Amino acid sequence: MYLLQAGPPGFLPAPVLRFDFYLFHKINKEWSNSFFDAVLPFLREPTFWVPFYLFLAVFVVLNFKVKGLWWILGFLLLASVSDFTSSSIIKETFFRLRPCRDPAVMWDIRFIVKYCPISSSFVSSHAVNHFAISTFIFATFRKPLGNWWALILLWAAMICYAQVYVGVHYPVDVLAGSIYGIFLGGIAAKIFNRLVKLDVKN
Repeated sequence: MYLLQAGPPGFLPAPVLRFDFYLFHKINKEWSNSFFDAVLPFLREPTFWVPFYLFLAVFVVLNFKVKGLWWILGFLLLASVSDFTSSSIIKETFFRLRPCRDPAVMWDIRFIVKYCPISSSFVSSHAVNHFAISTFIFATFRKPLGNWWALILLWAAMICYAQVYVGVHYPVDVLAGSIYGIFLGGIAAKIFNRLVKLDVKN
């Protein structure tokens, strides 16, 4: 079975690889359906979420005035740091073939997007960026606006799932990226809350 043959980044233990390939097969093939085929490729596209980002920018400025502008700056700085460190440092240090480019598995996957990047599969920059951003949003909005903003983490999880579903990442790639993104977003939110701290009364 190809899941046991696919091959191998030396930095991942064999049991982790076996489970990774097994779960990838489940998500990419066995759990597929026509609705996900139509929707998930769009959800992973950054341009799809531009209206959401514009809404956030308007929302924070209307509700928090000058502090909202500082929030936007923090948001943009975090996005830059998360993308640079994942794409230019981690990917360059830990190379792993993407499923859609791995000769051991590419013949038996469902690849449902137009382009398979040549960059390393580990980690998923989508996962790092979206979990960093969603963690920052939740941690900075939680006190002034309520804990229900934790639902924003589901948004990041959905995009990570889509990355595996379409065939451009393995589950471990998005899991590691998610953990790193949460770490970055948490640190950024802690710094922001200490220096600025949003207040609905402003």
